[in-house]
Amino acid sequence: MLATALTRMSRNGISAALARTSAVAAHMSTSTQATPLEQSVLFESNGATRTYVLNRASKLNALNGDMLKLMRPQLEQWSKSDLCKIVVGTGLGRAFCAGGDIATVLQHSLHDATRSKAIEFFKDEFEMNYILSALPKPYVTILDGITMGGGVGLAISAPFRVATEKTVFAMPETKIGYCPDVGASFFLSRIDGEIGTYLALTSEALVGREVFELGLATHFVSSRTVPNLLTRLSDLEDPTSAMIDETIEDHYAKRLPDEPVGKLTGRTRQALDMAFRHDTVEEIVEDLTKLALTSDDSIAKWASGTLETLHLRSPTSLKVALEAIRRGKKMTLLQALQMEMGIATAYCSGASTDFTTGITAVLVEKTKARPAWSPDQLDKVSDAIVGRFFETESSYLCDVPTLTAPDFLSNGKQNPMKFALPSEASILEIVKSKAGKGPISLSDLLAHFDDLYSGKQGVGEKVVEVVKRSCDVIGNQGSEVVNCKERL
Repeated sequence: MLATALTRMSRNGISAALARTSAVAAHMSTSTQATPLEQSVLFESNGATRTYVLNRASKLNALNGDMLKLMRPQLEQWSKSDLCKIVVGTGLGRAFCAGGDIATVLQHSLHDATRSKAIEFFKDEFEMNYILSALPKPYVTILDGITMGGGVGLAISAPFRVATEKTVFAMPETKIGYCPDVGASFFLSRIDGEIGTYLALTSEALVGREVFELGLATHFVSSRTVPNLLTRLSDLEDPTSAMIDETIEDHYAKRLPDEPVGKLTGRTRQALDMAFRHDTVEEIVEDLTKLALTSDDSIAKWASGTLETLHLRSPTSLKVALEAIRRGKKMTLLQALQMEMGIATAYCSGASTDFTTGITAVLVEKTKARPAWSPDQLDKVSDAIVGRFFETESSYLCDVPTLTAPDFLSNGKQNPMKFALPSEASILEIVKSKAGKGPISLSDLLAHFDDLYSGKQGVGEKVVEVVKRSCDVIGNQGSEVVNCKERL
């Protein structure tokens, strides 16, 4: 059990750590006597829109059990209301939602009498993630600020995910000895190349426009235009999904002349896909080690930094996260969430002491040093340890609850990628078919994509990045020719 692992610490150290954890949990909790304006989630009706507003700005809108219990019945009511045309999710302050109230979860998981409360939190959270993926009304999330962990779970299945220059997107679970959840094994396994694997293992953050360019958001607007966007959405009469998309597109923030390109592009992206394609963390580390010695200084620096980052993460979490991502690619969202429910239950039940170690070090003691992970090296994390989180016969999975979907949900799931930029795979498939009989001009290719995607903003920029990274592009600017026969 997690509590057993703590016996290696001094008695005073345990008491101090638990006291600090309790203090954090108490500080993050929402009073049950809150007045309506002090509620942890506010609900607004305005024309066509019904909006939930996460209202714990001082805690970066960290998601707790009270918030989930407030949201579910309200979403059910809106789903059945003829007056509700669009559901909108926002957060007050500088975050949409910075994650879950994991300090309270840890506190509950440490004791037999309260462990069920920790597991219940994850069940409520994952069921909420599924509900939001299948709402019978169009769903728009405004990611105007920090969006991490549990916040990603609230947003990622929305067909309209609006990022701004203030968006900071991350799944930081391996930092705290846990595993990316809230459907991460489903959505991270489906984005371009091995970016999802990289984000899951490293806990690195994406910022601003790159959240949109990599498909984790569907639109990109300036933060200052968000109030006007919400007003425009509320003014729509009998809005269709196409009308909502057009309204958000009208607010698109074009790239500034001096705005830097995303960090996961070009040669760095090629190196990332090569290193993170493997099914074992050891092979990933081996490839990164080779890349750190390459003569390309920028790639060597990226690989060295990535190795340092992985060294700071829990070895057990790295292996569990990679296994979940690989399994999740073959699952439905509900199946992936059910698998993650098992992983969460195993962590709460003591399958790894790193859950306690990481939360105490990172969230309570706020140390910058590498936590005292156990096992502390990748080669010491056996298949048997990883199996604790996945195998049906695992003793740590005895109390896994079954996720249930309420009957008010839509039979047809909303497609979270319908209004996003085209995937890299779809771009290359079209390019290959267009260039099958010989070279094609880049300008003709861009015109084709502009027509195909009805002039969606950002498509051209993404096509250029993908083509120049994956194909031979020859000629001067304005007259480039694309030849993909050899490279595809």
